[in-house]
Amino acid sequence: MPRRIPELFTGFAVIAASVWFLIFAMSGAGKVNTGGYPLQAQFSSIGGLTVGADVKIGGVVIGHVADERLDPNTYAAIVRLAINDNIKVPDDSSASVTSDGLLGNSYIAVAPGGSNTMLAPGQSFAVTQSAVNIQDLLGKFIFSMGNGNSGKTGQASTPAGGTAPGNPAALK
Repeated sequence: MPRRIPELFTGFAVIAASVWFLIFAMSGAGKVNTGGYPLQAQFSSIGGLTVGADVKIGGVVIGHVADERLDPNTYAAIVRLAINDNIKVPDDSSASVTSDGLLGNSYIAVAPGGSNTMLAPGQSFAVTQSAVNIQDLLGKFIFSMGNGNSGKTGQASTPAGGTAPGNPAALK
């Protein structure tokens, strides 16, 4: 019986710590630190971009995605970014939705421009590039490979429709 008391206390301590971590995790779920100054970008498609995703320049994190919404008039995705206060972005910079590899997380990549004028808080990027749908690209590639060389085996053709010089079929 005396051996069970330390085991009970250890069990209760583990349960209490688990409950504390659960409460801590649930209290912060869905909240994003909105520190920094806001910038906006408009995209036709944001793919898998989520609130809290990174904003990077040259691979270095300079902020995060603070909010996403749909413009009811243009049906464009409006993304609000929170940029670190110590980073200033030139007003001729561009923003694009990209990902870390084929199956990586989406983020906003900012390509800084050469202007000496910086974007003020609340301003928008003039140039944006929407997310590329990898599945659509892969489907188009596979479709083009299936229809590429049907019926033309053994002949190299020129843009004018003739055979290429040096091709054995042209010497016949």
